[in-house]
Amino acid sequence: MSALTLSSSSAATLRADAVVVGIAKNASSGKGRAAKAAVVLAPGAEAVDKAYGGKLAATLETLGANGGEGEVTKLPAPASGLKAPLVVAVGLGDAAGKQEPYDTEALRRAAGAAARALSGSKKAAFALPAESAEAVAAIAEGALLGAYSFTAYRGKEKNGAEKNSKNSKNGTDGKDTSAPLAEVALVGAKPRDKAHKAAVERAQVLAEEVHRARDLINTPANGLDPKTFAAEARAAAKEFGLTFEVLDEKALAKGGYGGILGVGNGSAQPPRLVRIGWSHPKAKQSLALIGKGITYDSGGISLKPAGHNETMKCDMSGAAAVFSAVVAAARLGLRANVTGWLALAENMPSGSATRPGDVLTMYSGKTVEVLNTDAEGRLVLADALTRAGEEQPDALVDVATLTGAMVLALGNRTFGIMANDDAFRSALHEAAEEAGEAAWPMPLPGHLRKSMDSPVADIANIGERMGGGLLAGLFLKEFVPEGTPWAHLDIAGPAFNDSGPFGYTPKGGTGSAVRTLIRLAERTAEGDLQLS
Repeated sequence: MSALTLSSSSAATLRADAVVVGIAKNASSGKGRAAKAAVVLAPGAEAVDKAYGGKLAATLETLGANGGEGEVTKLPAPASGLKAPLVVAVGLGDAAGKQEPYDTEALRRAAGAAARALSGSKKAAFALPAESAEAVAAIAEGALLGAYSFTAYRGKEKNGAEKNSKNSKNGTDGKDTSAPLAEVALVGAKPRDKAHKAAVERAQVLAEEVHRARDLINTPANGLDPKTFAAEARAAAKEFGLTFEVLDEKALAKGGYGGILGVGNGSAQPPRLVRIGWSHPKAKQSLALIGKGITYDSGGISLKPAGHNETMKCDMSGAAAVFSAVVAAARLGLRANVTGWLALAENMPSGSATRPGDVLTMYSGKTVEVLNTDAEGRLVLADALTRAGEEQPDALVDVATLTGAMVLALGNRTFGIMANDDAFRSALHEAAEEAGEAAWPMPLPGHLRKSMDSPVADIANIGERMGGGLLAGLFLKEFVPEGTPWAHLDIAGPAFNDSGPFGYTPKGGTGSAVRTLIRLAERTAEGDLQLS
């Protein structure tokens, strides 16, 4: 994790490997003789511009920069005027050029893009617009989230040297570009300002917990099964003063958790249900978070087709998000009771696996006809939802990489929100927007429920094909205790990025929903869950 400091030094005098400045598209550049510069410098770049004799924007235009979001342009520092040898100009986009103060998400993404571009560097000074505590928080979050890499499984030779080390080095300066930026200095932020200091401290915790989730998601299934995931939660509980309880396969069988057991029956690695909790003596509201934790999903007997198995280590992203959010609540000392339930299982085909057509008796007592064993996440969540509801929290939220249908509906960067309470769904959407995560409210049409009717059980685990993401939500709703506000986050799209990195989002596990859940926990601490 990168170190983060507030600096009162000028960007021109701070010793660093690089100094980062913001640029934006000039919305009023015009054409012809009246044309103005197409690129404008964002506040914070004044000292750097002075070192270039006031021609930094013109120089960047010559190099082809236009200020577009995520654009990164590197140029050598002038012979004098800057201590840093490199200047990195990062685009803030169209909207940023039209308004001040700058949009916080634009700042967050720009800082992340710059941090990624500076992988392998020891220190960078970020001279982006940081007048307000909100801007400081966004820049800090973006830089820390962008400075991420997963190297736990990098191979080593017997002598301890990394394999293929030549391939992991930058050919011009010898920097290990697989390593994240080591230190981030925020120029323009005020070290003695309480709001700025608090913003940075929160950003540090937030980023560390997103990284925790990313690390878990990126760990291959042979390194993270239900038992080892539970052990990770136990260790964190001990470190941060959380309550911890785990039900193994024997306790699950004794308690009648037919959904979790039914999914885990086909694997040599038995399932677990973990409860991890943070409580505050002055808490006025309680929140229960439930995460789908399928540490590997083959589809079971309804085996996934070729090409769909390779990234299924990520099917525990919901549990990772819940786990990290509860730890963050403890580290931030939130005045709320926040409980996390991790429904952990591995979905594998074998002679003992649940078969299509089998009927499971759930923890709630309801029976489910399993028509598709690849619709397994809703089965483990159903048991955990019922159990979490027994503690009568003020609200329940489940998080899951649940359906491909949600990806078809909302794409790879937006998660869906469903709920049995309109006000709560709106509050969750607001929390996501405040956190900078793309989300969209989705309905739960009652007419779809009939397609899950079963001739042999209370309900089937799938229904009609169209509206599959909504049907999954309707299934889960059946297991929410009556009168308890509940929301379902389907993060199947943004949980794992198998294309190129962008902004502060890396390739691989993203930690989707962690920031939204933390913001929701903060609202809970403020007594502002906004329930109907």
